[in-house]
Amino acid sequence: MTTDVKFYQVGSFAVGNRLLSRDLRTVQSEETRANALTCGHRACRGCGEALGARYALDTAIEATKGKLVVVNATGCLEVFTTPYPESAWQVPWLHSLFGNAAAVATGVASALRAQGREDIRVVAQGGDGGTVDIGFACLSGMFERNDDVLYICYDNEGYMNTGVQRSAATPPAARTATTPAVGPEPGNRFGQGKDVPAIAMAHRIPYVATATVADLHDLEAKVRRAMELRGARYLHVLVPCPLGWATESDETIKIARLATQTGLFPVFAAENGDVVDVTPIRHHVPVDPYLEAQGRYAHLFAPSRRADVIARIQAEADRNIVRYDLLGRRGGT
Repeated sequence: MTTDVKFYQVGSFAVGNRLLSRDLRTVQSEETRANALTCGHRACRGCGEALGARYALDTAIEATKGKLVVVNATGCLEVFTTPYPESAWQVPWLHSLFGNAAAVATGVASALRAQGREDIRVVAQGGDGGTVDIGFACLSGMFERNDDVLYICYDNEGYMNTGVQRSAATPPAARTATTPAVGPEPGNRFGQGKDVPAIAMAHRIPYVATATVADLHDLEAKVRRAMELRGARYLHVLVPCPLGWATESDETIKIARLATQTGLFPVFAAENGDVVDVTPIRHHVPVDPYLEAQGRYAHLFAPSRRADVIARIQAEADRNIVRYDLLGRRGGT
């Protein structure tokens, strides 16, 4: 006679959450969570994308009572979770091409609606390569049609799976395989790329939000809010990549938190094109500690400090702080 035993991963802040009332705990603190992305995958140590995907989908599963279908673009998340013939997914999951996850998810939602199964919700997900670059046209089409899909972009700011090449989400001055640290303006050029949350807001879709893996309560709350709504919704999650960013594998959460504390990654939510909530910076820091912690910016500090380039990056952060009132100086949230 045998007995099935289910093993659970330990969720972030699990012990601390258990000091809270049950309605204030995170999904990850409960042993009943779905573990949509379970153990055994091939992600690197400290992979922010693996954390972000599990956090987001476990919450979506809870919000929909398990009635969820997930469409996944080609990319790191697909490769490290599904090396044939294995899979680390514990949710109905489809692999699309690199650029058409939004279109495939739209088709799934349409098919379910035709069957009268609008109780089953659809989530599409991909990295910044499959979202900001290759899949951008399909994503914009999904927004324009207001298809009933939540699209989640796990942004690690480059094509990490294929060798750390630049994407349209790679920040200025960052070193990648295609933006080497050479010349008078080393690393990625300033003024390039796309601000997809802002573009999504311009489509005036029901919901747009940003989040990071450093604030689990915020990330889960935004997934829940997205699943309360119908129509096109977009969630952009910053997920540091130890490999591509050349950071220590145990500093993923710290790096993500610094991105928000500097203002380089503003955290906010918008509905129907208007910002409705902003997470204020509680401990404002300059960009230097964020940059110094990442090997992709090492050329800004050695053999000599590039104060001119660092000042331009600081100006980018300051611009975000003013645009979203991240310090609360206008009496906002």
